Amino acid sequence: MAQFGFENDIQNIMKLDMPITNAPMPRWQRKASCSAPLSNSSLTPGKSGNKSQSLSKTPSKTPNKTPGKNVKCTPSKAGGDRYIPTRNGKQMDVASFLLTKENEPMDTNESTAAAENRKAWSVTLNGCNIEEAKILHFGGKPLNAPEGYQNNLKVLYSQGATPGSSKKTRYISSVPDRILDAPDLRNDFYLNLLDWSSQNMLAVALHDSVYLWNATAGDITQLMKMENSEEYISSVSFSKEGHFLAVGTSDCKVHLWDVANEKRLRTMSGHSARVGSLCWNEHVVSSGSRSGRIHHDDVRMPHPLIGSLSGHTQEVCGLKWSPDGRYLASGGNDNMVHVWPGVAETNSTGTTPAIRSFSEHTGAVKALAWCPWQSNILASGGGTSDRSIRVWNVNSGSCISCLDTQSQISSLVFAPNYKELVSGHGFAHNNVVIWKYPSFSKVMELNGHEDRVLNLIANPDCSAIASVAGDETVRLWKCFELDPIRKKAKDRGAAKSTSGVISHHAIR
Repeated sequence: MAQFGFENDIQNIMKLDMPITNAPMPRWQRKASCSAPLSNSSLTPGKSGNKSQSLSKTPSKTPNKTPGKNVKCTPSKAGGDRYIPTRNGKQMDVASFLLTKENEPMDTNESTAAAENRKAWSVTLNGCNIEEAKILHFGGKPLNAPEGYQNNLKVLYSQGATPGSSKKTRYISSVPDRILDAPDLRNDFYLNLLDWSSQNMLAVALHDSVYLWNATAGDITQLMKMENSEEYISSVSFSKEGHFLAVGTSDCKVHLWDVANEKRLRTMSGHSARVGSLCWNEHVVSSGSRSGRIHHDDVRMPHPLIGSLSGHTQEVCGLKWSPDGRYLASGGNDNMVHVWPGVAETNSTGTTPAIRSFSEHTGAVKALAWCPWQSNILASGGGTSDRSIRVWNVNSGSCISCLDTQSQISSLVFAPNYKELVSGHGFAHNNVVIWKYPSFSKVMELNGHEDRVLNLIANPDCSAIASVAGDETVRLWKCFELDPIRKKAKDRGAAKSTSGVISHHAIR
């Protein structure tokens, strides 16, 4: 019998579903045994507190308070895992009202008393009116600032587009608006073979002939042709009003033409070499020749020569009068830039000294341009051995800035509509570049010419430029068109200004 009892004990031990008699007490049993005496001591007043005192004196129990400090105890979690604060009935009513009424659409027939009551409830619970405290709204008009409030910052939200967000970007086409053929064009860096009149007429010199292109109607007219085919046109320049065209030739003469009637008015001589540069100052036409001399001819006088300037040792290839007529800038093949006084201060002996002389360029200076909005600022560009654009202050005689373009500079034009400077280049880029002035950050490169660019000229409203190059083409680039609002404002300003007109009868 003892054997069967032993086997039964072995089988009971091997069964996993039987309770283990010698195992430690489970955690839930320990918690129940610890909480039972506490509950009995607190709920049963008749029993002794010996058991609770023995638990409080157990060394393994961590004290629930820091000695010497009055710390508020965390609420007991015996009843659940959340702490629900006590609310009185008034607060519960207010919360229920706001939850049910806050997002409902406003009744148009609601009385003023009800609206004031709702506002009072909101102020009582939240300390402020919720409707006035909202920062973002999904619909409706933007909130108005309180009366008397001033904010220098921009508006952060708005129904319509703000001026900053509606800013338009300027588009510059990389292809020319029009291309004109210019056969037999002389590919000579030192000549000035292109000009654009205030009457919207473009004059182009093609070897021994001068052609006029009406940019408005598109008509082409041959104005003149040299009698000797071995001679050629070396420069052209329109008067300020556009009625007259001065033509310099290789036979040392300057011809004056009436453009409207296509009639030659007079021929002025006096130079000893070809006339490669021309420029007008009211009724005075200034001409520069290969001899290095500059002549002033008053076209109203029987004997037109009224002044002569001698300062260049080689050919004068660039001439530009300042917008106010106070200064004449000249550039030559001797790498010099001279600034001369006005016509009234010039004598006919050629001994008038230059106001300023700049020798910083290391190449021939043909490109000259006066700033239209700063009459004392002059820009000059050097040839192949220089390749730099320099900006001068003629009052102080200082060089304001210098930019190396890495290419021969043949022409410079200021674009007043956008405060930019345009440069025409020969070797090695053969292109037109638009620069932001005065930072000289590159705005755009206009490529297309297959040979060096010889001259640049702007149209009457400065919205486009024309470039002529050794590839026998004239290309028109519309890069500076104004938006309608700015154009109207500019037209109103131009209508107020007046200018003198040369009378046909004053020229003999």
